[in-house]
Amino acid sequence: MMTIPLTATESAPVKRKAADYRTDLKPIWCAGCGDFAVLAAIQQTFVAMQIDPKDLAIVSGIGCSSRLPGFVQSYGLHTVHGRALPTATGLKLARPDLTVMAVGGDGDFFSIGIGHLPHAARRDINITCIVMDNEIYGLTKGQTSPTSPYGHTTKSTPLGNQAMPLHPLALVLASGATFVARGFSSQPKHLAELIRMGIEHPGFAFIQAMSPCVTFYDTYKLYKEKVYQIPDSHDVSDLGAAMHYAMEKDRLPLGLLYRNSSRSAAVEMRSQPFDTIQYLDRFQA
Repeated sequence: MMTIPLTATESAPVKRKAADYRTDLKPIWCAGCGDFAVLAAIQQTFVAMQIDPKDLAIVSGIGCSSRLPGFVQSYGLHTVHGRALPTATGLKLARPDLTVMAVGGDGDFFSIGIGHLPHAARRDINITCIVMDNEIYGLTKGQTSPTSPYGHTTKSTPLGNQAMPLHPLALVLASGATFVARGFSSQPKHLAELIRMGIEHPGFAFIQAMSPCVTFYDTYKLYKEKVYQIPDSHDVSDLGAAMHYAMEKDRLPLGLLYRNSSRSAAVEMRSQPFDTIQYLDRFQA
């Protein structure tokens, strides 16, 4: 068989590697931080999907994990504390052609930013949200976070944490999220697969990535004892079963808890650029 050479107007398909999704900025996380593995999982997902960096946008707030956009070759927005989701929502409405991701930590999303989370879930805008949950405040040096366990002793709770920990997966399920999953930084291949599924999902995808802080609350050993894979027999369309997994206290189920791929009435809004003038005209009419 004769091989026809490429003409000047043709080019061979670009095969992107992980290095194509890295910037020159080196991560400054503590050695052993789980966020390194989450970053690698995100980059490996982009490699597997062969997404052009110019078609990517990653939005974050404030915190150790919120530094992530600076390490990825894409459009990046490092916004103010707790405001990654509304910023990502506006970006996706303005540029629906972009793959938009919101990333950050449990403090950023579940404390100051928690008011935005249920509304992002119920609106079901096509955003992939990855929360790197270490159950502690890392950037501000080890105070309790909304997911810190009851009784946990820290600088801010010297007598032990008297607040019950938040169940973030239950929160987003109750708020109407159509894709809910949990991964673990020590299982980056599995986490990358969940991220790929989240990006491909035509709506709001929420992924809790358990990502230990080795400096202020090293939970690697604890998590490895508690995690287990959700069985293949689990019906991911069963909201009640998903809520059962989300509320487990003594173990950490990993995998896809819930997925509802039916498109809502907002599909037109999610797939077209947002035109403010047109919207106001229709509203006033």
